[in-house]
Amino acid sequence: MTDRRVPILLFAGLTLLVSASVVPRPAQAIDTGTIVASAASWACLDYQVTGVCVWLTCTPFGCYTQTSVKVRHYMPELVVSVYQQSGDNPWSVISPLAPSNATAEGGGNRTEGWAGRDHKMLRFKNADAVGHPAAAGFDLLSSVGYTCEAAATPMQPYFLSVFDSLAWRAGVPESAYPEALTPGARTISQTGDQWGHVYPRSGFVTQSNDYKAAAVIAQRVADFVTRSGQPHVYTPLQGHDKPGYWAPGPVREGDGSTGKWQRLQPNLTKSCSVFPDRGIAASYSNVLADDGDYVWALWRPYECCKRRGEELIFAS
Repeated sequence: MTDRRVPILLFAGLTLLVSASVVPRPAQAIDTGTIVASAASWACLDYQVTGVCVWLTCTPFGCYTQTSVKVRHYMPELVVSVYQQSGDNPWSVISPLAPSNATAEGGGNRTEGWAGRDHKMLRFKNADAVGHPAAAGFDLLSSVGYTCEAAATPMQPYFLSVFDSLAWRAGVPESAYPEALTPGARTISQTGDQWGHVYPRSGFVTQSNDYKAAAVIAQRVADFVTRSGQPHVYTPLQGHDKPGYWAPGPVREGDGSTGKWQRLQPNLTKSCSVFPDRGIAASYSNVLADDGDYVWALWRPYECCKRRGEELIFAS
């Protein structure tokens, strides 16, 4: 066993302990134990030793230096659920936190007539972003210097769309933003395959493929939740740099250096990617949810070294 695999193996043990104590949920829901266990992914973690930090400590008897290893890795920060009906988050333990209300009812698609046939293009979905429960495991490992400390608080709601009705359902004020009015601006796409626009960051998206529509919604949520001062009802999730600790910047679509997605439902995967996550000719039949509900984990990159002195004087 190589040293570089120690963090993921230790974390895998922690996930087994947590998941063993969780009562299974119905087949179309996802439970906390499954979400925690999904974080034991070496591919998503992408653990690397990147350098060394030198720390200086001074006492009345003189000064001395100590070193610590500098590491870089991704960690799961948010669980983003994108789903049809208000109050029906597929992560069932979160559903009571986001109930349907007078300003946030229903969901689903609008059927439009075209050339004598019905087609479904305009879709609306609810979305919630909650601190990933596995963040607690990373905090534990950070205390011994194997991983970085998580910026997210496990199980904390950062965004619940039912409480953001003006922006999420009416698109106010972002429908009037230049990013929303400029064709081709801030799109989630690849050559010949446009999934949708980031702006306006609301629950409506025009897309014939339900999986792609849900992915666009998830990207929109990550876009404003990882920024401060946005016109939404939410709690910003932002890490703050400090000596020996370098947090990621805001998430940007198509940029894996700011964040990657792990699909948790349907058909949980152990890999992470950015959207679009398949080629232009790919079929999405195995990831289309019959109930229109999807769940992803957002992983973001951190870099850190264990503090071993009063002042950081060098980092490579």
